[in-house]
Amino acid sequence: QVTLVEFGGGSVQAGGALRLTCAASGNTNSINCMRWFRQAPGKEREWVAAIWLATYATYYADSVKGRFTISRDYSASTVNLQMNTLKSEDSAMYYCAASREACGTRYLAVHVTSDYWGQGTQVTVSS
Repeated sequence: QVTLVEFGGGSVQAGGALRLTCAASGNTNSINCMRWFRQAPGKEREWVAAIWLATYATYYADSVKGRFTISRDYSASTVNLQMNTLKSEDSAMYYCAASREACGTRYLAVHVTSDYWGQGTQVTVSS
């Protein structure tokens, strides 16, 4: 079993930055892929970014590429999402998810099954 806890959300003005952190505990050795998703009210959940833990390869949705950076802190068992140049359309509940499957291609990064989810952290960007 793996437990994920996200933190770091908040309110920021457009153009600002936030750093989200996902802390993993439990049987983390079973995890191969970590991802961030987001869901705005009335919209479907959207994949944001992924990192393959075997190689630290990263993948991004086109909507955040160049603005967001996903990274792993191995010693702290955390995965971070640095979000820069935030836009109002980035406002959403952000969730981290862990997969036992690898995500060594963009297709897998988007489509692998998520075995564990965090409870989410709210990001609000005001224009």
